[in-house]
Amino acid sequence: MVTPVGGDLESTWSSLLAGKSGVGPISLFDARTFPTRIAAEVKDFRLERYLTQAERWAEHSRNTRFALAAGQMAMSDSGLLEGPGLGDPTRFGIYLGAGEGQQDFPRFVKLVHDAGPSGRVSTEEFTRRGVHDLHPLREAEQEPGSPAAHLASAFGARGPNANCLTACAASSQAIGEAYEMIRHDCADVMLSGGTHSMIHPFGVTGFILLTALSTRNEEPEKASRPFDRDRDGFIIGEGAGMLVLEELEHAKARGAKIHGEIVGYGSTADAFRITDSHDEGRGAIACLREALEGANLAPEQIDYINAHGTSTAVNDSIETLAIKSVFGEAAHRVPISSTKSMMGHLIAAAGSVEAIVCLLTIRDGLLPPTINLDNPDTDCDLDYIPRAARRKNVDVALSNSFGFGGQNITLILKRYTD
Repeated sequence: MVTPVGGDLESTWSSLLAGKSGVGPISLFDARTFPTRIAAEVKDFRLERYLTQAERWAEHSRNTRFALAAGQMAMSDSGLLEGPGLGDPTRFGIYLGAGEGQQDFPRFVKLVHDAGPSGRVSTEEFTRRGVHDLHPLREAEQEPGSPAAHLASAFGARGPNANCLTACAASSQAIGEAYEMIRHDCADVMLSGGTHSMIHPFGVTGFILLTALSTRNEEPEKASRPFDRDRDGFIIGEGAGMLVLEELEHAKARGAKIHGEIVGYGSTADAFRITDSHDEGRGAIACLREALEGANLAPEQIDYINAHGTSTAVNDSIETLAIKSVFGEAAHRVPISSTKSMMGHLIAAAGSVEAIVCLLTIRDGLLPPTINLDNPDTDCDLDYIPRAARRKNVDVALSNSFGFGGQNITLILKRYTD
């Protein structure tokens, strides 16, 4: 993982268990005139910490560089970079949930600035200057599928290569679809997850216009407050999370370290308004049921839920409603937390990072908290692990991701036992 609270898996995990917020003033561009001036940025990121040939990727977007760093860590952890473990490279694929790359704003701003007080640039001048001043690699990075292509090049993955961009559900969906590819014998190994950075003027402006972002600029560390009655919007974040998915017999044959197994995958759509969840939670309810049925598990067997928990009024209440509808009485017994309260919302990368969090709860028997939950909303009356981490044995964990546009993904991850 590369996140706003840590540059790798263990530092991120320690920060989450400590309830540390990664939210602060925006530094990636001048946001002084914006209604929202805070975000959850990845701090002090340098690709050379992760890759020996980092200069090869120097002109690529933050999206791509985050993906390469997280991908390198995942591949190193898997042991597939050593010896003959990988096998046939045409059986090794990539499936990402990655957003569009970051636009080449500094050069555009300079172009307009040089135009003088009018700020107007003629078509001829734009063409003449733009061709020389805008970097071609940065332009190519606008394609959401670029990070997947770069990962394939970096690790020699010559099998299936795909990217989905279903907003906040993207990387969870990528993991689910990579899982299905392996189940259908299209690959033995898939590097899957997500990467995204929308902390730029266009990205932030879009969510401001949707009135989706918090404006608690004076208290950034308290701005993301899922399930709290005083929540006023989400915090935009950035980062990447990557997992290596592997067919079980392939993994066992090479003595792989197995962190857990995916046993359930639900994917549905609200088929409702693009900007809102269905007011009865029909898509989320169907998604939870599909994942549980696929895993052949009852709600009572879920030990922990990592909620989508964005800190928006509608999302938090609808997710609570969906959990209560599917889990019944068990809804009040299962501990739930939103790690977005600390990391912000990593958009396309959110689900993969949260799936990794679920695996860490299984590994360590520790549940991260929901910080800033000081005054619970009356519609949000479940156990959201407020303010402090909790110790609990976890064998089965569930992760929800509900995307803008009505996409719903649920992943269920389980402790692996031979």
